[in-house]
Amino acid sequence: MSEHEYWLGFSAFPGVGPLRFKKLLSEFKTAQKAWNAKEKDLKKIIGEALTAKFFEFKQNFSITLYAQELKKRKVSFLTIKDKKYPKLLSQIPNPPFVLYVKGSIDFNSGNLFGIVGTRKITNYGREVTEIFSSELSNAGLTIVSGLALGVDAVAHKGAIDVKGKTIAVLGCGVDCVTPLENEPLYNSIVKGFGCVVSEYPLGHPPTIGSFPSRNRIIAGLSMGVLVTEGAEDSGALITADCALKFKRKVFAVPGPITSTLSKGPYKLISKGAKLVTSPQDILAELKVQSSKVKTTTQNSKVKTGNKDEDLILKLLENEPLHFDEIVRKSGISSSKLGSILSLMEVKGLVKSMDGGYFSS
Repeated sequence: MSEHEYWLGFSAFPGVGPLRFKKLLSEFKTAQKAWNAKEKDLKKIIGEALTAKFFEFKQNFSITLYAQELKKRKVSFLTIKDKKYPKLLSQIPNPPFVLYVKGSIDFNSGNLFGIVGTRKITNYGREVTEIFSSELSNAGLTIVSGLALGVDAVAHKGAIDVKGKTIAVLGCGVDCVTPLENEPLYNSIVKGFGCVVSEYPLGHPPTIGSFPSRNRIIAGLSMGVLVTEGAEDSGALITADCALKFKRKVFAVPGPITSTLSKGPYKLISKGAKLVTSPQDILAELKVQSSKVKTTTQNSKVKTGNKDEDLILKLLENEPLHFDEIVRKSGISSSKLGSILSLMEVKGLVKSMDGGYFSS
């Protein structure tokens, strides 16, 4: 067997992650020598209990049969030494030493960009995520997310809808679809719109600890990460925090201040994330140019087909108005108006000004 396959063997053993594998390579120089090491030598590196589990694991595991099973399920794998391994991911602390891939994509030929957020998505969050995902995808960015319900699913679908590419990073084996509601989305991705990836072996179930690990991979793959909507304790903030640690650009969309799902983005902005109100803000920051990107900016005479938006545009046609004045003249409640104006700003329909004023 090749050295490549011994790396694969260690990736299938649940007791060895990036740190321990690095120690094994440091001591034994190759994965093959570590795999075939004597029990007494292994104990010095990974301890007595884990060594016992490893020898028990080897009795019931065949690297050859496992490799055949991967091929049967159309799953490939990359080691960190492979040229096709994602370069950005290799630069983070303790990157996956083996990355499983189902589907097809060139990780190093384009710009990978993460979009994450809450599972409990609102209509505002859905529209914002759709706009950013589709337009960034149109600009040539590959959208990276976690295939969760809510923002993740909308981000993947936004890319697919414009025939772009997307990568789903899983907190389980690539042969597992979690949650089941996203199985159609999973199938669309692996059948032509990108790939699903994981550091976990086939059949590995999702666990509480696997999702933070998954989030670090999303951040590691991406040149930048956008959080469109999330609570203050949202798991999406773990991804964003990882991105900040990895010196990647982090972006956040401001939402209605009355919504608890706006607290996550505002928290990130206070920590140094860049506030963005349009996909063009991100493309400018990343210095990405594309003729395919459509401008969402419209003038006040354009009708959107949305009754509330058209009413607001009519009110702002001749002069900027304060938020409270728009509430009074439109008859829209302040809580609802906050969401509408935030979304209109993302669409390029209105601009927020100092002092709580808005203009068209």
